[in-house]
Amino acid sequence: MDITLVHGDITQQKTDAVVNAANSSLLGGGGVDGAIHRRGGPEILAECRRLRASHYGGGLPAGQAVATTAGLLPARWVIHTVGPVYSATEDRSAVLASCYRECLRVADDLGAASVAFPAVSTGVYGWPMDDAARIALAAVRSASTRVSEARFVLFARDAYDVFASALR
Repeated sequence: MDITLVHGDITQQKTDAVVNAANSSLLGGGGVDGAIHRRGGPEILAECRRLRASHYGGGLPAGQAVATTAGLLPARWVIHTVGPVYSATEDRSAVLASCYRECLRVADDLGAASVAFPAVSTGVYGWPMDDAARIALAAVRSASTRVSEARFVLFARDAYDVFASALR
């Protein structure tokens, strides 16, 4: 699998799937989640509501992933995953790694060859960028998947620089 980095906007990526760093409600929020819902349009929210009404009545648990349409985005699908909130006293790195592995599993189920990832849990969930980059890259590198391109799309230049350093 090719792992690439892009300094840019995940909502503009022409990949088979984009990953949404969602909250467990699946009903939109801030950061990447808000941007994907705003740019993708109401079709994404409608599918998320259907998921909440059926399989995920209590919300999507951290470390899991589920797909919806991408609505108006240039991608075909949005894969929603809920990252863990960072804790200095409890090691939640396995849950963060699971987000990436589960997204790739869902991508395989969809037949997606390319996936654009944000830096899950690094926004309001407070995960330190250098640790998040290390965990994300290790999880993607070690995953058994048919995905041929994992693209990390980092909105902030400093986040891109941290991922670039970790990729080397």
